[in-house]
Amino acid sequence: MTMPEDLLAHNRKLIEEFRAAGGVGERPLLLLTTVGRRSGEKRTSPIMYVRSGERLLVIASNAGGERHPLWYRNLIADPAVTVELADSTFAARAVPLTGPDYDREWAAIKQSFPFFAEHEEHAGKRQIPVVELIAAGS
Repeated sequence: MTMPEDLLAHNRKLIEEFRAAGGVGERPLLLLTTVGRRSGEKRTSPIMYVRSGERLLVIASNAGGERHPLWYRNLIADPAVTVELADSTFAARAVPLTGPDYDREWAAIKQSFPFFAEHEEHAGKRQIPVVELIAAGS
């Protein structure tokens, strides 16, 4: 995937389209709102998600970049997030997967979406996080 030159402008347009149409594109997309770890301001990011049974997972691949995406760094600082799906919005807690759970889910994600294996290869030594979004009260 080629990254747009102005990623912020691209994301703003995608968020606007998502909210107007209740979703966009071929891949499952959600809007994740975190609190900026430095600014304290709400930040919304469009992110592809994967369902694994009842679980809702997002992948912090950053398209294979050497660093974690900003939204991931924000949720590590404050795991309270807001999730917008095409048909619902809810408060959630973001929990990065670890150990055998991570290994199992990451393998399944790469099998279903092979481009994530390419992202992993490009990320070098950085392990690509997989994060479960758990609805508040669950």
